[in-house]
Amino acid sequence: MRALIISGGGSKGAFAGGVAQYLLEEKKHEYDLFIGTSTGSLLVSHLGLGNVQKIKQVYTNVNQDAIFNRRPFTINKKNGIETIGINHFNVLRNLLRGSKTFGESYNLKKLIKSTFSEVEFETLKATHRDIVVTVSNLSLNQVEYKSIKDFDYDEYCEWVWISCNYTPFMSLVKKNGCEYADGGLGSMVPVEEAIRRGATTIDAIILQTEITQLNRMPSLNAFSLLTNMFAFMLDRIESQNIRIGKFVATNQNAIINFYYTPTVLTTNALVFDKEKMTKWWQSGFDFAKYKDEETSPLEIEKPIEP
Repeated sequence: MRALIISGGGSKGAFAGGVAQYLLEEKKHEYDLFIGTSTGSLLVSHLGLGNVQKIKQVYTNVNQDAIFNRRPFTINKKNGIETIGINHFNVLRNLLRGSKTFGESYNLKKLIKSTFSEVEFETLKATHRDIVVTVSNLSLNQVEYKSIKDFDYDEYCEWVWISCNYTPFMSLVKKNGCEYADGGLGSMVPVEEAIRRGATTIDAIILQTEITQLNRMPSLNAFSLLTNMFAFMLDRIESQNIRIGKFVATNQNAIINFYYTPTVLTTNALVFDKEKMTKWWQSGFDFAKYKDEETSPLEIEKPIEP
């Protein structure tokens, strides 16, 4: 049983799309299981249907307005480096309305439903493939995995949306009496879950470099500090997920092929830039091709104990 895993990473998901395109169209890999976290959850449904060109069009044309109906930050560019500042008006308006978050991302929910139709949902659900998205249940302090097999169209689209909600900058969702947020807060790279579901060969796309290549820019304001703090925590979670996944793979005789980004794509994955994301998609495709040619058969990460 072969699985494709795509980690969280915001706008860097465009790179993952390029890698996945190579694996599906050039390597002709047939996947039985797709698991996505955060931005990865936006990709897996379309990839499961083989709609690569459609999701590529979405990813390479998305912008801030397609994600946020109330964006809590401004984007400033100086010396080629993008930093975020506080959009005081939007934040204050959101808090005065009783919101628990600085911003809201209902436009993303609309985008998900407008680009993934109910007909496509039923077609995918009827196949043997399992499509799973990762969410964080803040009320019960646990990670949950939501399969397309268990929900109707509206519920599934909502879980995909929830998986992407990078709180407190995006919406916090109350569902079934619990508060839910971005799946990456609990599981950035769900290798262990893929193996638990029966995967014996896993292609895992990790949206960060294998080795840390930079120190973060100094915090310029409260939002900048928050994003740096969350980035640090998510990096730690990702590292732990990978180590645990390798350990479980050792005991279950599973094979994991890792695809890390070869360079740092961005220091702020909340910024969605059409030109950059178009380049990242192509660089993901080119990198997967280069990796395949350099390591034929694909280089396999040897599991190690944590």
